[in-house]
Amino acid sequence: MAKLRFSRVLLKISGEALAGTRAFGLDTATISAFCQDIAQAAAAGAQVSLVIGGGNIFRGMSEQAAGMDRASADYMGMLATVLNALAVQDALEKLGLTTRVMSAIAMREVCEPYIRRRAMHHLEKGRVVICAAGTGNPYFTTDTAAALRAMELHAQAILKGTKVDGVYDKDPVKHADAVKFSRLTYMDVIKKQLRVMDTTAISLAMDNGLPIVVFNMFTAGNLTRVLTGEQVGTIVEGDD
Repeated sequence: MAKLRFSRVLLKISGEALAGTRAFGLDTATISAFCQDIAQAAAAGAQVSLVIGGGNIFRGMSEQAAGMDRASADYMGMLATVLNALAVQDALEKLGLTTRVMSAIAMREVCEPYIRRRAMHHLEKGRVVICAAGTGNPYFTTDTAAALRAMELHAQAILKGTKVDGVYDKDPVKHADAVKFSRLTYMDVIKKQLRVMDTTAISLAMDNGLPIVVFNMFTAGNLTRVLTGEQVGTIVEGDD
């Protein structure tokens, strides 16, 4: 078993990532693929928690929500994250993992309420904890929820799983001359307005010295490579 650089992490996954090549909804093959990486990481001894977005179903800040009250739209987005969390839970348990979905909005028939000490206990028992419904409050993104939960659960890093292999100075899909960063500081991200996580999440991570690793979650084995300290993707951390 390889020595882990990060033994307890929070993995942030966008809702759009769960859709795979679809325009919206869920793609079971895509979900199954990255859940296998989570299973591999858990087998290596890592304690893994997740925060999943809901943009593949509904996002408060979207054309779908145009004209709606912002708070109402955000609550709808939070409910979408619960749907995604249950889908990921199902895929993980089919691989033999024990999981808990913990929601910031109470819905006891389908998941546990998020209680920090209970979540820490689940992690210590080797269970994958899937944090749903964001922070439970409107006007906060799942990026901010990820930073908050990572700090509450004493994670050693936030791992942001994306469809690209790190952070670039511009969209590598649209620009062939896009330059990839191997390392950035929190202030670099804010000043350059790089789309790593929203400013509130970056500020929370910076204030608490919590590194963020952005990597391609669709390359098999990448999650474990990050956990063991290989140079994968882009790391955002403090000044030297």
